[in-house]
This record gives sequence, structure tokens and C-alpha cells, in this order.
Amino acid sequence: MALSPEHEAQILRYYHAERWRIGTIAVQLGLHRDTVARVLAQAGLPRHGPVQRASAIDPYLPFLHDTLAQFPRLTAARLYDMVRARGYPGRPDHFRHLIARHRPRPSAEAYLRLRTLPGEQAQVDWGHFGHLTIGRARR
Repeated sequence: MALSPEHEAQILRYYHAERWRIGTIAVQLGLHRDTVARVLAQAGLPRHGPVQRASAIDPYLPFLHDTLAQFPRLTAARLYDMVRARGYPGRPDHFRHLIARHRPRPSAEAYLRLRTLPGEQAQVDWGHFGHLTIGRARR
């Protein structure tokens, strides 16, 4: 079923001018959400996302990035004390959440996983169990 140009214009207006979500448009117009998404994709206009609001931590991000680059294992509690002394107004629990996003991730290590079929390979852990006497030799 093809949509009329009026329906398509209405979908575009609700999405871009009224800032309705795809699911809301689909319910209000009685369409499937994939149909609404297809009309929006064919329009060629950029999708709008959530509005980026300023955060209380934004003025302290350069300091935090520099500190974490120099000391990547520094705890969030210690960083909170350092930023709090510089005037950060937020609470420590929210600060820990934000630091988890900005903490540098360790680089991935390469390794080789050995997979063998049962009975294909034998592995031995060498250990010391004392001395054995075999014949006249002590081993």
C-alpha cells in the first residue's frame, strides 16, 4: 500500500517540526512504525536525536582527561575530591557514573585460544613429588 503525499508530508511535519517520535507518529496515524521510518529515511533529511544539554562536569573535563591520561588507575573517589576542591557542585554518586564514561579503556591484548578435539593433545603440569628410586638410581 502506497502512502499518499499528504500522509508523507504529515509524517515529516510531525517528526521534524513537532519533534514527535516514530512510535508516536505511527500510533496517531494508524501506521506501522517501519512505514514511518521508511518515509523518514527516503526524505533524506538528517535524523534528530536527543537534545544535548550542558552538564555540571563540562568545565572540569579538560582537567579530568589530563589527570586520567597521566594516572589512569586513579579512583573516582579521589578524582571527586580533586574536582570538588576546584568547585564542582555535583554529588559523588553521579560523578562516579560520569567518570566511568570518560575513563580511558585499556587496549585489547592479543591472545591465541587453543581448541583441540578430545584425545588430540595431552598436557602435563610438571611438579616435584620427591625422589624415586629406580634400580640403584635415585631420580
